[in-house]
Amino acid sequence: MKKLSISGTIVIVLCAALVAISSFTAIVDELKKPQIKWMTMQEAVDANKTVPKKIFFDVYTDWCGWCKRMDATTFQHTQIVEYMNKNFYAVKFNAESNKEITINGKKYTKKNRTHEFAVEMLQGKLSYPSFAIYDESKSNIGIVQGFKSAQDLEKILNYFGTNTHKKQSWVEYSKNFKGFTQ
Repeated sequence: MKKLSISGTIVIVLCAALVAISSFTAIVDELKKPQIKWMTMQEAVDANKTVPKKIFFDVYTDWCGWCKRMDATTFQHTQIVEYMNKNFYAVKFNAESNKEITINGKKYTKKNRTHEFAVEMLQGKLSYPSFAIYDESKSNIGIVQGFKSAQDLEKILNYFGTNTHKKQSWVEYSKNFKGFTQ
């Protein structure tokens, strides 16, 4: 076995240090990247009492591949993160959670495989991912099902976030929408 010269050892140590610094920089950059401020349901309800906003429920399951893909892509998109944080309280809700929750005095639990609140939010149309959007008075104003790209989700968030759903049909709105993600 050949011995490394001192200069060869220094080169190897410097290369290793550069790789470590590069990895550390990538981690720091990822930590600085804005994230959706996911809340518990109770946190969203409490926050809504002081500063009313719509509540966006991401209804998912642990086994849902498309749910994980949305977490890794759509929910990481900078403009989606910023719009969501500004205009909605965002709540992740596991449709198969074992937790008992109480909303407006009504208790919800898991029945069979699915949580009763997920069934109510999605009006029995269970598929994942799904999204339920509630207005400031906690009324369900929209249900959206399936994986959505950043462009698709932006249109949905804007439609409900600007209250356009009150004055224009989705079809009419969709024809003319030009978003920031396009």
